[in-house]
Amino acid sequence: MGPFVSQKAFSCLLLASALQVSSVGASYVCTAYLNISYINPQTNKSTWIQEEMGLFGQDSPKSDVKGDVYLASPIFGCGDDTFYGRPNGSKGWIALIQRGNSCTFTDKINVAAMNGAIAAIIFNDFGTDNRVIQMSHPGTTIVAVMIANYRGMELVQLIDQGIPVSIAIEVGKQHGPWMSHYSVFFVSISFFIVTAATVGYFIFYSARRLNGLRQQNRTQKKLKAEAKKAIGQLQVRTLRQGDQETGPDADACAVCIEFYKAGDVLSILTCNHFFHKSCIEPWLLEHRTCPMCKCDILKALGVEMDVEEQPQISVADFRSFSMSEDLHSETESHTQSETASSGYASMHGNEHLAPVEATQSGVEQVEESPHYDNLAFEGDAHNNHREIRT
Repeated sequence: MGPFVSQKAFSCLLLASALQVSSVGASYVCTAYLNISYINPQTNKSTWIQEEMGLFGQDSPKSDVKGDVYLASPIFGCGDDTFYGRPNGSKGWIALIQRGNSCTFTDKINVAAMNGAIAAIIFNDFGTDNRVIQMSHPGTTIVAVMIANYRGMELVQLIDQGIPVSIAIEVGKQHGPWMSHYSVFFVSISFFIVTAATVGYFIFYSARRLNGLRQQNRTQKKLKAEAKKAIGQLQVRTLRQGDQETGPDADACAVCIEFYKAGDVLSILTCNHFFHKSCIEPWLLEHRTCPMCKCDILKALGVEMDVEEQPQISVADFRSFSMSEDLHSETESHTQSETASSGYASMHGNEHLAPVEATQSGVEQVEESPHYDNLAFEGDAHNNHREIRT
């Protein structure tokens, strides 16, 4: 399971959560405009008050209604004996009820509907000032709106004075959505599933990564163990005073870049390149190849490996050799590899080839330079001693 699959699964679960929420349905908070009209007895003029002061109930039809307002008696309108001072045969009127008295909104609204009201305006209880809430009143059929306490008391005072009051209820703005309890439940379950899937994926990924690191460590340990076996088969030589490797024209160790001196212990690789024993052994434990020619000592010594090695990128040698010397070195390298595969020979650093004399057409004598198995010294030997006389 890759990161792309995990992200896709997370997106699918999130989409499923959204679909579950939308399928349950969301309730919108809908405000109500109340247009109040009455005749002022002091001025004998009509007064209109229009304000977005109400809030439709959660189970109320969202529609416009209009009618005269009559106050419930008792004012809480809970019982079946509730009386509304309306004329006989009047239709299309609106009930005004106060919240409270330990009865539900459903009871108040159904009692008003049983008396013939087309809508119910419930004003909040004492001490709530201008606060309104969204009522929950399942099982009702008429329009139900809540208004603030002080607005309701103003209407109560007008009705108690015998002033006819008419109200037109209009649908206002919708706000929300507010999620229901079922929506919250499904969102919580979906969030838990997404979280559990994400945590499970990271646990699986971490375990897989740890297992890979353990396998890699075991592989490295096996390779180091095989390299130790190969190092134990390498030829070791201690330099003495007067050896050619300690001379003024001798080259330095390619690992530590220090000149050889008497008493140094050298390890001779299968390719006949030699280095300080203390320098080359840590290198071979990590790389298992010659630092100069990249010869694999495990393969050259016939050490069997149970693990597969990663291919290593060889680094080009930038020493300045002529084309003829490169060809000569390449030919000599092939010869040394064949020697190493059958059990490499001892170091030939102190051996010299006698000059070869030949008389051919136009050539009297050719003097050849001494032959060294270590290619690090061979370049200097060619440059200093190779001469051709005709």
